[in-house]
Amino acid sequence: MRAKCALVFGLMACVGFGVSSLHAASIIDEWANVKAPPPPELKAVTVDPKTTALLMLDFFKQPCNVERNPRCVQSLVAVKKLLDEARGAGMLVVYTVYPTASGKPTSKDVLPEVAPNGGEPFFVGFLNKYIGTELEKTLRDKGIQTVIAVGTFAHGAVLTTAGVSAELGFKVIVPVDGMSSPTLYAEQYTAWHLSNVPVVSSKTTLTTIDMMKF
Repeated sequence: MRAKCALVFGLMACVGFGVSSLHAASIIDEWANVKAPPPPELKAVTVDPKTTALLMLDFFKQPCNVERNPRCVQSLVAVKKLLDEARGAGMLVVYTVYPTASGKPTSKDVLPEVAPNGGEPFFVGFLNKYIGTELEKTLRDKGIQTVIAVGTFAHGAVLTTAGVSAELGFKVIVPVDGMSSPTLYAEQYTAWHLSNVPVVSSKTTLTTIDMMKF
């Protein structure tokens, strides 16, 4: 009797282990069959400079360099064009950076191509730039209804801050040529996420810098 029980238990354990192993392996193995969805639609937009703010997310030396994120460096010409047009239209421009191992960067650490002027707000925060900063208060006090998000890490600060902005009730505009990541997949995923996630997608418009008018 004991021998039979041991045999049955052993068979059950083997079957259970096999099913568990197969299930665990198949979850990841099936990812290889994923096909990229069609690119999201990019739309032309016209914004009101009086009620819109440009969020410049993490354009400082440590994350935006040729070694770590060359696509950020490549995006600077387009971002500079957007920045100049926003300032020319009298739009509020807000800068953010994230803390580093060596401490908190200052506005002087922002890349000179897109550096802030003396009167533009500057905050230090992690992915969600609203946490631990006066960003939301600054936007509310200025009567801002729409934010334009550009930044160094599409899948980091841009994705998170844009998404939270939508949840807070702001309209969100993301020019895809103003967000960058070290990999194309991260940029692609960010665009897909912002254009498909409930609540966020209904308040977010994906565009390009040349498709924007002030």
